[in-house]
Amino acid sequence: MSHNHSHNHAHDHSNLRGRKLLISILLNIVITVAQVIGGLLSGSLALLSDALHNFSDVISLIVSYIAEKLSKKKASLHKTFGYKRAEILAAFINASTLIIVAILLIIEAVKRFQNPQTIESNLVIWLAFIAILGNGFSVLLLKKDSKSNMNMRSAYLHLITDMMASVAVLIGGLLMKFYQLFWVDSVLTFAIAVYLIYMGIDLLKESTKVLMLFTPDTIPIDEIVKEINAIEDISNVHHIHVWQLNEDETHFEAHVDFEKNITLTEFDVILSKIEELLFHKFEINHINIQPEFGKDDVKDVIVQD
Repeated sequence: MSHNHSHNHAHDHSNLRGRKLLISILLNIVITVAQVIGGLLSGSLALLSDALHNFSDVISLIVSYIAEKLSKKKASLHKTFGYKRAEILAAFINASTLIIVAILLIIEAVKRFQNPQTIESNLVIWLAFIAILGNGFSVLLLKKDSKSNMNMRSAYLHLITDMMASVAVLIGGLLMKFYQLFWVDSVLTFAIAVYLIYMGIDLLKESTKVLMLFTPDTIPIDEIVKEINAIEDISNVHHIHVWQLNEDETHFEAHVDFEKNITLTEFDVILSKIEELLFHKFEINHINIQPEFGKDDVKDVIVQD
């Protein structure tokens, strides 16, 4: 049996998230094209690296947009969970691309540092300033949703790191213009890349945990077992699985031994107690309990299926 506490207005919020992502995609396409042209004309590696990151933003935003649309598709006989994990998969892909792009930037920065080149700083300054405005607007659009949705958070991280990269490029452009410190271009590129790796690893770990069905960090299984065992007529709870389907759904399943051969009506009363306990104390909203009496099976809390 299961228990599902629904989330109000989820569909409307999803539509709004989709529109925000679409606006951010269009903005980043414009910024990317401008930075590629400007980077080639000025000879700035930092500007080209920022353009590369912006391009990865476009890809990541498109991935997030598609995932957001897929997540709303209904379940079917062949897809009983629907596409509810699409957004988690998108977060995993986007975190991976953050790290890959960062490694490429480090390689290019080292090469350019060994052979610094004269750079047209005025173009760098103006294009970096435009990128800051565009990415800053996108960051504001996604900030609220990034707090509650891993997919939106992955897109938000791409954008905020790119905005910071553009700030670094702007600073570098000013230093090159007034002090002819052209090596700053490579140093800033390296610093941007290190920060991307730092930001990407946490999101990669978080999305991997969900995809691998790991127990959420906030769920204390030992305490849950103690609480359920304290309910009247229950002698033992075992064979437990806890996992997140996505950020809105945490699932719990277990076998429960009863002290006597109770009726289905009596079981329903006890099940309701378990459901209320797990939802209100541990925020678990999908519960599946297998009742048992006198069954000869393994009574360990965790059993390898």
